[in-house]
Amino acid sequence: MAADFDTIVNLSKRRGFVFQSSEIYGGLRSAYDYGPLGTELLRNVKDQWWRSMVQLRDDVVGIDSAIIQAPAVWEASGHLSSFSDPLVECRSCNSRHRLDKLDDPDRCPTCGNAGTFTEPREFNLMFKTHMGPVETDENVVYLRPETAQGIFINFENVRRTARMKIPFGIAQIGKSFRNEITPGQFVFRTREFEQMEMEYFVHPDDAPRAFQEWVEARRDWYLDLGMSPENLQLRKHEPDELAHYAAEVYDVDYRFPWGWDELEGIANRTDFDLKAHMERSGEDLTFFDPETDQRFVPYVIEPAAGATRTTFAFLLDSYREEEVRGETRAVLALDPRLAPVKVAVLPLSKKPDLVDTTEKVAAQLRGRWQIEVDVTQSIGKRYRRQDEIGTPYCVTVDFDSLDDGQVTVRDRDTMNQDRIAIDRVGDYLADRLPG
Repeated sequence: MAADFDTIVNLSKRRGFVFQSSEIYGGLRSAYDYGPLGTELLRNVKDQWWRSMVQLRDDVVGIDSAIIQAPAVWEASGHLSSFSDPLVECRSCNSRHRLDKLDDPDRCPTCGNAGTFTEPREFNLMFKTHMGPVETDENVVYLRPETAQGIFINFENVRRTARMKIPFGIAQIGKSFRNEITPGQFVFRTREFEQMEMEYFVHPDDAPRAFQEWVEARRDWYLDLGMSPENLQLRKHEPDELAHYAAEVYDVDYRFPWGWDELEGIANRTDFDLKAHMERSGEDLTFFDPETDQRFVPYVIEPAAGATRTTFAFLLDSYREEEVRGETRAVLALDPRLAPVKVAVLPLSKKPDLVDTTEKVAAQLRGRWQIEVDVTQSIGKRYRRQDEIGTPYCVTVDFDSLDDGQVTVRDRDTMNQDRIAIDRVGDYLADRLPG
């Protein structure tokens, strides 16, 4: 089971992972700012996704498309006409809810009254704004609700300039915006969020096989980074759940404190998007295979993950509390590849000789990993703080270090300590940490 929800929310603020946005003005609902540790953790999650999806593959390249795109993009994709959720409003307390998310579709969860909902109406989730100095109907634009369409409209640009052959993929990480009716559950459901999406273009006949391969690969990515198998599941969408563009969809679900919920969707989007943009733009987005002398519109397999909710899931999944010598030790047992701080350097006191030696050790490590030099409080409290933020290794500089030229390296998970020569600390940690 995942960690307690309130425990992680409190830890996030107290240790500098996530803050309420505009907090000094009372906060802005469903908007969050990532603090020093949260920024590093989120970046590490995105880096690991990019490494897996792009860097380690020859058949996937990346792009970074604009957040604001031509309105015609969203007309072609169907977002302007069908990107909506069913909205009901309680006549008793005026609260608004997504009908499809209510446990009881007849009872208001806010005031408890039954039979008070208005008739459901479709609420479009697109954020609308205007481009230019004058607000007119002619210069209406939208903040993108997904990063995928920026990939589809650049299909031919990427294929030509990167000289890609089917099958190949285009990956992107970036901000998306959805005017959610009922945001909540901390950073899980917000109106501004980051996505990690990849569109993998294949021959239509190869789509079923490629789809299954990506379903398995995406589940394995979470497991490889240390997520507990009992907190992960694959869930196949029923026919009545499928989006209008999808032939088949699996979700990678995580067992959050409130129950199973989606981390990532893997969809066989067929050729819907490319055909829609071909029809709307008049441009040719087919692919010609000279080996088979065949021209076709590729099918698309799409793994689409939420970077922010994935980061939240890793926080929940890695949290541990254990008894150590009669005291409770809180630990974020993050995979070292995700840990915000890889090494903490801790002088036993603030005396000048120890501080100078500490800086020599820190200088040796700083260019290779994200490190922190922590000089305040007792050494025991500093160990506990580093455990709680997920730091895999602590290097303690003590008074003996001035005589024997050695430091103590402590492992977060085992709490074992090794005495290592100062000039060998970097090599010692390199055998245990990602570069």
